Amino acid sequence: MPKKKHFSAGRVPLILFLCQMISALDVPLDSKLLGDLVQPPTITQQSPKDYIIDPRENIVIQCEAKGRPPPSFSWTRNGTHFDIDKDPLVTMKPGSGTLVINILSEGKAETYEGVYQCTARNERGAAISNNIVVRPSRSPLWTKERLEPITLRNGQSLVLPCRPPIGLPPAIIFWMDNSFQRLPQSERVSQGLNGDLYFSNVLPEDTREDYICYARFNHTQTIQQKQPISLKVISAKPSKERPPTFLTPEGNESLKEELRGNVLSLECIAEGLPTPVIYWIKEDGTLPVNRTFYRNFKKTLQITQVSEADSGNYQCIAKNTLGAVHHTISVTVKAAPYWISAPQNLVLSPGENGTLICRANGNPKPRIGWLTNGVPVEIAPDDPSRKIDGDTIMFSNVQERSSAVYQCNASNEYGYLLANAFVNVLAEPPRILTSANILYQVIANRPALLDCAFFGSPLPTIEWFKGTKGRALHEDIYVLHDNGTLEIPVAQKDSAGTYTCVARNKLGMAKNEVHLEIKDPTRIIKQPEYAVVQRGSKVSFECKVKHDDTLIPTIMWLKDNGELPNDERFSVDKDHLVVTDVSDDDGGTYTCAANTTLDSVSASAGLRVVAPTPTPAPIYDVPNPPFDLELTNQLDKSVQLTWTPGDDNNSPITKFIIEYEDAMHEAGIWHHQAEVSGTQTTAQLTLSPYVNYSFRVMAENSIGRSVPSEASEQYLTKAAEPDQNPTSVEGIGTEPDNLVITWKPLNGFQSNGPGLQYKVSWRQKDGDDEWTSVVVANVSKYIVSGTPTFVPYLIKVQALNDVGFAPEPAAVMGHSGEDLPMVAPGNVRVNVVNSTLAEVHWDPVPLKSVRGHLQGYRIYYWKAQSSSKRNRRHIEKKILTFQGSKTHGMLPGLQPYSHYTLNVRVVNGKGEGPASTDRAFHTPEGVPSAPSSLKIVNPTLDSLTLEWDPPSHPNGVLTEYTLRYQPINSTHELGPLVDLKIPANKTRWTLKHLNFSTRYKFYFYAQTSVGSGSQITEEAITTVDEAGILPPDVGAGKAMASRQVDIATQGWFIGLMCAVALLILILLIVCFIRRNKGGKYPVKEKEDAHADPEIQPMKEDDGTFGEYRSFESDAEDHKPLKKGSRTPSDRTVKKEDSDDSLVDYGEGVNGQFNEDGSFIGQYSGKKEKEPAEGNESSEAPSPVNAMNSFV
Repeated sequence: MPKKKHFSAGRVPLILFLCQMISALDVPLDSKLLGDLVQPPTITQQSPKDYIIDPRENIVIQCEAKGRPPPSFSWTRNGTHFDIDKDPLVTMKPGSGTLVINILSEGKAETYEGVYQCTARNERGAAISNNIVVRPSRSPLWTKERLEPITLRNGQSLVLPCRPPIGLPPAIIFWMDNSFQRLPQSERVSQGLNGDLYFSNVLPEDTREDYICYARFNHTQTIQQKQPISLKVISAKPSKERPPTFLTPEGNESLKEELRGNVLSLECIAEGLPTPVIYWIKEDGTLPVNRTFYRNFKKTLQITQVSEADSGNYQCIAKNTLGAVHHTISVTVKAAPYWISAPQNLVLSPGENGTLICRANGNPKPRIGWLTNGVPVEIAPDDPSRKIDGDTIMFSNVQERSSAVYQCNASNEYGYLLANAFVNVLAEPPRILTSANILYQVIANRPALLDCAFFGSPLPTIEWFKGTKGRALHEDIYVLHDNGTLEIPVAQKDSAGTYTCVARNKLGMAKNEVHLEIKDPTRIIKQPEYAVVQRGSKVSFECKVKHDDTLIPTIMWLKDNGELPNDERFSVDKDHLVVTDVSDDDGGTYTCAANTTLDSVSASAGLRVVAPTPTPAPIYDVPNPPFDLELTNQLDKSVQLTWTPGDDNNSPITKFIIEYEDAMHEAGIWHHQAEVSGTQTTAQLTLSPYVNYSFRVMAENSIGRSVPSEASEQYLTKAAEPDQNPTSVEGIGTEPDNLVITWKPLNGFQSNGPGLQYKVSWRQKDGDDEWTSVVVANVSKYIVSGTPTFVPYLIKVQALNDVGFAPEPAAVMGHSGEDLPMVAPGNVRVNVVNSTLAEVHWDPVPLKSVRGHLQGYRIYYWKAQSSSKRNRRHIEKKILTFQGSKTHGMLPGLQPYSHYTLNVRVVNGKGEGPASTDRAFHTPEGVPSAPSSLKIVNPTLDSLTLEWDPPSHPNGVLTEYTLRYQPINSTHELGPLVDLKIPANKTRWTLKHLNFSTRYKFYFYAQTSVGSGSQITEEAITTVDEAGILPPDVGAGKAMASRQVDIATQGWFIGLMCAVALLILILLIVCFIRRNKGGKYPVKEKEDAHADPEIQPMKEDDGTFGEYRSFESDAEDHKPLKKGSRTPSDRTVKKEDSDDSLVDYGEGVNGQFNEDGSFIGQYSGKKEKEPAEGNESSEAPSPVNAMNSFV
């Protein structure tokens, strides 16, 4: 029996020989296999068509080719034969056509400029290279020039020319200063494509003397510098603002031509003040998504990989606040020739037919020309088997002399393509290139690949047979690859045997036998078990392995995935690992690994070392983890998991918890999969597509949950299309001309397959446009540019992967970006309700002019001046916003007798629109506030002088002041009320003919034509011989004596007091007698005259009277002063409440607040009337009432 070569299918990579595919194009050059076969030359390597060389280095012009016999090489230069033997500087590399021109020792690169072409020739034909144009690189110097300093006025435009010298290849231009720092560029200052530096308008900070243009020639690594340019900007009054005009290009229209596949660059640079902004659009079309880029602050539009479809008119728009200007660039895309179908090599046998096809396209349409062995076919030797029809050469009944190399030349005015394709006529019977009697060994249930590399002309057919008399194998069970390989997807025991590969063509037949052996998988039938042992004892782990009889396994024990400790306490025999005198360090995981030449398996168990116990007691603990996890019944979307329970540690296992890890998307993170009862040891698990699953199991009893088991083997489910689409899809514009589409992307687990992408689709909701779609990578946002302002769009985001698309998503509605409203509300009308409240009406703006979500209307109003012209000043504007589409609203809290101006603006999500025409209105007069202060000075025996300050808020024209006063006797009863009118222009008044040594209470307020304002009160005493005034209390406006005389030592006073005491005694006796007779005490008149009197004890302090205070509010004007308060030394009574006091905003609340905020109103809840013969003041309307009518 022939000697067999052994190959392990488990160890051999999946290499598919492609020899038979190559044989249709090429001949294998393995001399051991096909040393006697011939092949025409093929160019394998050559220098580029446009070959720019460095003049400082030797010139190397490449030309490599293969063929059999090896080809010889020759060169032409500028169309004539180049005899390299006559030039000592030119050599050709051995076994190659590559030229080396030694110009370092002598010679100049310019001498060897020209057009070179290489020819590789053998007995079967000649292949030629492209025309290689050799040119040395050039980096010329700038011409000498005198640059005059430039002086401009602030705001003028400027172009600093660069005009670099023409080099080869063209230079890279940039502007720097003397310190080699790049000059900053912006929307205002930028460099054009031609290298010039453009200023839309100059500023004083542009002044400098070192504007330098640099030209970098990369090929020679040199940099040339232009003379510095000096610029001075006069920082006088800036130029007048002006609309944009274009600095480049000139005029309203221009033409641009570009070649297919290149980058189309369009440029527009404008000047103006303020600095213009550039926008780009394509007329009758949209700019291509993913190929459009903006450079140089949007002054340059670039489209990559340009094609004929990009031809058309492009418009650039320069815009500033004073206007806009347009320029149209008409773009024409031409194309150098490009292949549609390049000719392919033909290997034919004598008598066969074949075809060479050469198809190219371009703009204009390229011309197709044929050459044979480098000679135009028109002048080449005639071949009766050849017929040329335009771009096709047809061969019929070829013979060996028909072998040749054909060149197809496709050319137009923009370039050419040259392709070599040989016709090799061979008559070769089939040959099997795979070695004979190879032995393949495969583990059962795994794939097997049997190779059969071949060659022949004509191309042989391949058949496989099993056994000596078997039938040809077909593709119902087997897979027959084009390269001759036979694949058995799932090799079973009965797949073993001898397989024969047969190659046939009309010249003969060849066959080769290979052998396949199927081996049993290696399995561990007795796994090591988890062990808990006492310190110092012995432990044994068992590992029994079952394997194929012909394979010899190697058993290796590991501890914690590493080698066993080098310790004599560890011993290994055939099936056991024994550890004696166990220590705490021996705890861990022990693994039994069995390896053969074809497969490997392993199993692990844990060892727990505990302290020795004198009397073993039952261990009640959480269960030991399950082990021996195995996956079976592996389907696309389900698998069966089987495990062996660990020790329950004397508490029955109640349930098993199964978790999974997705090693592909979330390695190291475990998720809950399922739970089963504690009696089950298998579970059927439902799986998701394209997940690399690993499973682990935990056991649970009444004590708790075990640690997780070891992870199972990994199982990768097949990919499928996504079954869900992204959520939270929204479309909200961030600019007036865009639509930002966002969504919550799928996670890796939800992707269901590789290549997760999203198909984003949109169209206008109210139009008939087709859906526009774009496929984007795994991102969460896509921006649609060039949209009209605030237009509703329907949006869809659909997930897809390499397998397919998710279900069609539902469309959601979004809006493109908002812009500021265009129209101001019209017909603004003001209705003054009262002196503090006005109602405003306006007409709504058209919804189309809002250009966004209508959020409401906003009223700006401000007080311009007082109607009296005495306090003419401007104050801060106030703002009220009315939500939604309301067309009227109320303005509360206005100042009476004031001149107001207002305007109305509409508001959307972008901001406010223009203001309506200002509307002025007046508020009528109101009642004034209380006088700012009231002082009583110069007291005498019968007179008191009052001084006051006018109200801080007159709220109109004051007509007069009203002063009311009445005496208070020793029993705190009030006397008759005197009413006095005082002209409005007075701030001082003297009362004469008053009673001596008498206390008076004063009520003082101002009046306008509308009514009386709030009053201020004061109390004072006329003197006996040296009198004083009761100064006011700071907190409540009470007045008390500050200068007092000791009358207690006066004789007349002592006599008077004795008389009063005698009268009181008589009065008490009379009252007692009348009460016993049923009479009533006549105090009704006293209660009417002075309600709720409160008599305070008198304080003796340096011989003065007791101090009093009275409340200043209307509700407590008649109450006597309380004892013990102090007032400032200037005796000024300050106004107690501001105009915005809480009482003014109350509804029916009769009371006031002290400075500490405590309430001091009447207990009855009713407001006390004014003193006898007093006038009731008319108060201003309550702001709370005004707010109740707020719309």
